[in-house]
Amino acid sequence: MNLRRTTILWLFLSILATASAQSNPYKIRTIAFYNLENLFDTINNPNTLDEYSPMMEMKASRSEAYWKKINNMAQVLSDIGRDESHDSPAIIGISEVENKTVVQDLANDSLLLGKNYGILHYDSPDLRGIDVALLYQKRLFVPISSQSYELKISDNKTGKREFTRDQLVVSGQLDGEVIHLIVNHWPSRRGGEKQSGYKRLAAAKLTKRITDSLLIKDPYAKIIIMGDLNDDPTSYSLKKGLQSKGKTSRLGLSSIYNPYEKFFRQGLGTTAYRDAWSLFDQILMSRSLVDKNYKGFQFYKAGIYNKRYIVTPDGRYKGYPLRSWGNRGFTDGFSDHFPVYIYLIKKLKTVSP
Repeated sequence: MNLRRTTILWLFLSILATASAQSNPYKIRTIAFYNLENLFDTINNPNTLDEYSPMMEMKASRSEAYWKKINNMAQVLSDIGRDESHDSPAIIGISEVENKTVVQDLANDSLLLGKNYGILHYDSPDLRGIDVALLYQKRLFVPISSQSYELKISDNKTGKREFTRDQLVVSGQLDGEVIHLIVNHWPSRRGGEKQSGYKRLAAAKLTKRITDSLLIKDPYAKIIIMGDLNDDPTSYSLKKGLQSKGKTSRLGLSSIYNPYEKFFRQGLGTTAYRDAWSLFDQILMSRSLVDKNYKGFQFYKAGIYNKRYIVTPDGRYKGYPLRSWGNRGFTDGFSDHFPVYIYLIKKLKTVSP
């Protein structure tokens, strides 16, 4: 009798769940960012300092290492967000790529080829020759415009121009809805966090100017900022330069919400150094994505992709990202950063029976 009642109850709950899913169906899309840790080709570029890249420093087996590195990156990208969206990301921002050719090789890897990813890439003036880029599933996202914004900074001591990565801005339609994306790789902490902080503050202010210009045209614009910011969510560059907020209750119309501030305060990170975690890789967004008015796509939740296979399993760096490059060259690993991602959901129109 108890078994029968349990079975009836289970069937009843299943019917309710099915009815609820049918009356409130949602579409879910993944937006991801990944620092690919020195994805360089095997050809020396005389116009950049790529000879100092781990790939160019290899004396043998460059080609084998290159294609394995490509496949490893594709493996991660194809899997991000699949648990909930049952698909690879609709849109992927990437950094530390040498040129468009390596991005094309990545998109053409067997693990990604079937998704038919389009590419948006501009050459940056960075001295090492590394750029940012955007990959997008052509069936899901249609670009309307793209532009590369140059970050002009000078050394505080010498006054000489420093060349770094441009910021990539892309506007397009995700399943027919206009969104704007800004892909970043802010200046590094080389020379010290405080000594180099003004560079990232300048990068943050450039991102804020871009964001503000989009919001002037449309106060309800849906904007996503992503990248390796080389600063944590609570750093001065983000809190003052970008004016980001860690709580949705504090958002003004032109505010930027950072869901990764909560992760950082919990002690989580995307890259580690000397047993200390940093959360440099982040995805932020304009208020319209977190308003919960369910008009079009809305922010659902954020995550750090740190599945076991991209984590160092043992040794001195146990728990760190399983990186591609070490003292002995290519390690057959992935990256020294974990990827980050957000889910966007959109309530679908119900059809009356």
